[in-house]
Amino acid sequence: MRIAVIGGGPGGLYFSYLWKQRHPDANVDLFEQNPADATWGFGVVFSDQAMEFLRADDPETVDAIAPKMESWKNITLNLRGKSVEIDGVGFSSIGRLELLKTLQTRAASVGVVLHFDTQVTLDQLNGYDLIVAADGLNSLVRRAFEGDFGFSVSYSTNKFAWYGTHKRFETLSQTFVDTGRGTFNAHHYRYADDMSTFLVECDRATWDHYSFAYKDADQSKAICEEVFAEALGGGMLISNKSAWRNFPWVWNERWSFKNIVLIGDALHSAHFSIGSGTRLAIEDAIALVKALEAEAHVTTALARYEADRKPIVKKLVTAAHTSADWYANFAEHMKLDLMDFAYSYITRSGRIDDARLRTMSPAFMTRYEASQPKSADGDPA
Repeated sequence: MRIAVIGGGPGGLYFSYLWKQRHPDANVDLFEQNPADATWGFGVVFSDQAMEFLRADDPETVDAIAPKMESWKNITLNLRGKSVEIDGVGFSSIGRLELLKTLQTRAASVGVVLHFDTQVTLDQLNGYDLIVAADGLNSLVRRAFEGDFGFSVSYSTNKFAWYGTHKRFETLSQTFVDTGRGTFNAHHYRYADDMSTFLVECDRATWDHYSFAYKDADQSKAICEEVFAEALGGGMLISNKSAWRNFPWVWNERWSFKNIVLIGDALHSAHFSIGSGTRLAIEDAIALVKALEAEAHVTTALARYEADRKPIVKKLVTAAHTSADWYANFAEHMKLDLMDFAYSYITRSGRIDDARLRTMSPAFMTRYEASQPKSADGDPA
């Protein structure tokens, strides 16, 4: 089989590696329009559950990535100068460029032909049995057939900007700040010993109040450094295409057209507050490989890929929408006391109830239940 993979992000690289590693006789060409060492953003994060899923299919790749990752077992929330930890929520993170380099090396080692600094047109791909479009949110492949894929996009109302910092954070943390002129939230976590992701978010009213639309990149960064001076320990933020934007909700009702199939952000997006787009792209790649191995023909394999994977992704995207709705109103949630705020946060997606929380985060749940008012008989009111 001749396969062309468009896009050298984690999803495209991982699919290329996995297929070629399992099918050495296949011809796999990957085309990426940017240089091999180009990336935007900073670190990416994986839940423990996501790492276990990957290990079940490909322990060797996990073993290659794990030594380069930072890991922790709880979440820290910071509100009005106070902090609370939610235990039992394990995550690992890695620099996006470090992850790409690892996957590039693995793909090349099994014979994938990597074409960087190369932009191709669909006309140049005649003769390939399968075209895997892994070229991101602004996928050129998808754009050529948007009606055939049933493409749609909408946008969250909140604004966000993705920065980095040399400040080390011990856990995945969030800091919520009311400046009196507006409310901000920062998602921050370390992804290397001396580097952390620092994603700043605010609602539209705050964004307008600070006139960010009329600020250049340095001015915006300076404001964010001032707002989060305490969290940053007086340190600076680092930009890498750190423009303000609204989160795009990408969806395609049909996942393939002819011999073209979509994976990762080209196919769907899920809000950064609930899961990594990197994780979803890698899981798409695994599902596509399994479907191709289970069916004799590409057409039936792509139908199987969609049938098997789509219900799973829909559940995740639905939970992501629910989570994003919580963030759209985080200024209101900030009015709660610390423990009620933390409980509202951890249950925001609708996937965690009290019973699961007691099992998953016993220390937090004990503290939360102790904070609740009691009725005359001693039970929670």
